[in-house]
Amino acid sequence: MKKSLQKTNGTPAPVAVPVIPDKLYFRIGDVAKLCGVEAYVLRFWESEFPQLKPNKSGTGQRLYRKRDVELALRIKQLLYADGYTIAGARQVFTAESRESKKLAQSELPVTKAASQPQVSSRAAAAEPLKNLRAELREILGILSTPVKTESRSQTTRTRTSSGNRNERGLFDA
Repeated sequence: MKKSLQKTNGTPAPVAVPVIPDKLYFRIGDVAKLCGVEAYVLRFWESEFPQLKPNKSGTGQRLYRKRDVELALRIKQLLYADGYTIAGARQVFTAESRESKKLAQSELPVTKAASQPQVSSRAAAAEPLKNLRAELREILGILSTPVKTESRSQTTRTRTSSGNRNERGLFDA
């Protein structure tokens, strides 16, 4: 167990902070032992703090992840050591989530393209556009070449509702 100093009523008091084992899931009894509270207290905290949502197994057993255990320890810290009420602890979590959102928004990564002047990004885009134009001109050249005419004997005869007559095919010239 690690020991850390926390202030209660202005004087530092040692508070035991347990080492969380490296497991994927913890059962409610394990978390209760780690936190030093009863299982019903954890179930109550789940109803009061929306951030604390353990997964449930197929049989309905609560399965806490490591971050859930850390959150339960933080709730215990706020309620028992720091003297917050449940409503006050909720406000602390709300304020912390706002701060983390502001931090996340202010620390957007700067991309290489955004840091370069606009002229160089235009120059970089010009080469692929030139290649695309050349390919389009080539396709236009293929499509605009005249179609060779076929002799009259190669035209197809089709029977239509108006009777027999010579008609050219759809793609015949």
